[in-house]
Amino acid sequence: MSSQPASVDAADNLKGMIWMAVYAALMAGMHGGVRMASESGVHAFEIAFFRNLFAILVLIPWFWRLGLAPLKTKRLGLLITRGALNTLCMLAFFTALTIGNLAEVAALSFTAPIYATIIGMLFFHEVVGLRRWSAILVGFLGVLIIIRPGFESLGLSQVLVLASSFGWAICMVMIKELSRTESAVTISLYMTLVMAPLSLVPALFHWTWPTPEQWLILLAVGGLGGAGQMALTHSLRLAATHVVTPLDFLRLVFVSILGYFLFDQVPDIFVWLGGSMIFTSVAFIAYREHVRRQT
Repeated sequence: MSSQPASVDAADNLKGMIWMAVYAALMAGMHGGVRMASESGVHAFEIAFFRNLFAILVLIPWFWRLGLAPLKTKRLGLLITRGALNTLCMLAFFTALTIGNLAEVAALSFTAPIYATIIGMLFFHEVVGLRRWSAILVGFLGVLIIIRPGFESLGLSQVLVLASSFGWAICMVMIKELSRTESAVTISLYMTLVMAPLSLVPALFHWTWPTPEQWLILLAVGGLGGAGQMALTHSLRLAATHVVTPLDFLRLVFVSILGYFLFDQVPDIFVWLGGSMIFTSVAFIAYREHVRRQT
């Protein structure tokens, strides 16, 4: 009798891994689209606004099916705070994509789960053992290898992506807290409804009406970003985090390919080495979190 559940779990894990690979490809495409829109003359803040605006279209089926029920909440303040912080993170990250090396930005963005582990320890008093501390150390060594302080000047894109990753880590902790009382639908809906109008404010200071070609790129950015979030949701629904997390490394591979063919960007060996160390750290932390929950 035990063989059937095992096979079902194996099938679900495989589907989850496939969806994570799809997520990595879609998000890499979105990153490339952000860079294309920027090089065509659209400011990063305006790109972020249209990314959020087009995401609202994805919400329409939810409201059609569920009505206004998902908007009922007793934690409106925390939901708005999370959306506001997420907006700042997106503005910083999109700016980094427009001025930095795409592969380097992708590699440094993997640090968010590392920050989240430390924040969880400080605010939720989670126990972090020697193994996870070692993984955290490896991850930060990977960051140092990429930015090479003392050998290379710290670039604005590096500062922005590290800051946005730290902000996203705080958002992860907020989501963990919100998930105790709110549904995933409520959390997702409020994120988009808060981020769209907030991102419009800074966009207005750099506003230019998109050309037909720019509209197509912006639509692609919104579509790829929305589809990527759906793929990630499917992946995490089908399989455990520690199973699918390693496939997210494909994002660095896909972004490197796009950067090379579209923007003549070639990531150096330090990006690959540091990125691998950061990602190995994240994958191990996810695995140890799974082990901890099983005990």
